[in-house]
Amino acid sequence: MCIAIPGKLVEKKEDDRGIVDMGGVKTEISLVFIPTVKEGDWIIIHTGFGLEIMSEQDALNMITLLHEAKNSADY
Repeated sequence: MCIAIPGKLVEKKEDDRGIVDMGGVKTEISLVFIPTVKEGDWIIIHTGFGLEIMSEQDALNMITLLHEAKNSADY
């Protein structure tokens, strides 16, 4: 199963690269598919690529759902 995770773009670099914060974990990803993204935008990330810009509310809802799913699997 594959899953995309929301993250917040904290630094946009040259060459279609950027640093995203995913719950305190920062990593460099490719922004080639979302060239209009700006620092501070929330995005969906999958396999090292930013795929889509999303609203902050949608990102926070998805994060909540992911935490709930993880917690229910920890029984």
